[in-house]
Amino acid sequence: MSARRYAIIIEHGRSSYGAYSPDIPGCAVVGDSEAEVRKLIAEAIEFHLEALQMRGEAIPEPSSSVDYVEVAA
Repeated sequence: MSARRYAIIIEHGRSSYGAYSPDIPGCAVVGDSEAEVRKLIAEAIEFHLEALQMRGEAIPEPSSSVDYVEVAA
């Protein structure tokens, strides 16, 4: 499997962090720190893609991008 770069979203909740990739539906993780969820989501995406490949399903192409806008608050 070739290397691909997927966008991830990291969210900070009251007592934990969560992460997911908009390009990989159903693949999400929760952890105690941002560093932990970064590691876990990378592992989860790899595992998810391997499972798709083993079942003969298509690997989704990365298509999401991330940017920021500045607004007055």
